[in-house]
Amino acid sequence: MTAFVFPGQGSQYAGMGKDLAENFPLARLTFEEANDALGIDLAKMCFEGPEEDLKLTANTQPAIVAASIAALRVLQDETGLTPTCVAGHSLGEYAALVCAGAFSFEDSIRTVRKRGMFMQDAVPVGVGTMAAIIGLDNQIVDQICQDVANDEIVAPANYNSPGQIVIAGHVSAVQRAMELSKERGAKRALPLPVSAPFHCMLMKPAASQLETVLAGVDVGELTCPVVSNVDAIANREAGLVRDLLVRQVYSPVRWEESVVAMVDSGVERFVEIGPGKVLAGLIKRIAKGSDIQNIGTVADLKAFSPAP
Repeated sequence: MTAFVFPGQGSQYAGMGKDLAENFPLARLTFEEANDALGIDLAKMCFEGPEEDLKLTANTQPAIVAASIAALRVLQDETGLTPTCVAGHSLGEYAALVCAGAFSFEDSIRTVRKRGMFMQDAVPVGVGTMAAIIGLDNQIVDQICQDVANDEIVAPANYNSPGQIVIAGHVSAVQRAMELSKERGAKRALPLPVSAPFHCMLMKPAASQLETVLAGVDVGELTCPVVSNVDAIANREAGLVRDLLVRQVYSPVRWEESVVAMVDSGVERFVEIGPGKVLAGLIKRIAKGSDIQNIGTVADLKAFSPAP
């Protein structure tokens, strides 16, 4: 059984998707569709940057989804491979839903651009931040966040892999959590260069705005289950998609549990589709021995083995 997984914010880089678009008309058409959907030259931003523009959340989110779907379409056109199930890390869940037939590509691109704007505007710059805690169990990090919160918000935002948890919240609360994590045995506690504290309760205003947008988006029947970030459960119900995506904005990404759930369901191979190889690295630590491949460039496609 094969799972397709799609990366989230942080995987972007100037040049992503460029060689696929130069070599495959289907990829080039995908970027043209994204340009038309947004009314901006998203393709040029993906292919050439500049990095400063690509790092803006409202640009990053549609750029990664466009690059991911371009790679997906080329992979499926060249190999005919279909997934048993799909999942995406945070933003990547939108590409997963496109793959599963829940969203049209155009709707997903327009939605994630607005999602990026809402998330960026939810918290004034300098008020919130995120940090990676390395080397502690989930329960210990959960307790640390509770111990230092006081009247502020700090909580796990990404359960990425064993011993790698990202926290988010008010700047001072995150700093307190980093200090206490070190005292309680963390190997490292690293501030992350992000523009907002994603996946914590500070994102509630963004979730409310996104809910309004999603209410106007058609959701089709799912052709395969999508493992949700919010609960790490394989969802097959179109009627649950909107609510899961709204809750996702302020809830932690349960990536480690999601990968374990896919393995438990019989998945033996993971194909990371889109820019970068972040998820492949996490999956190697979660599901040791799984077959893991990447599709983001022409070189990746040439090296790809359709059969495990």
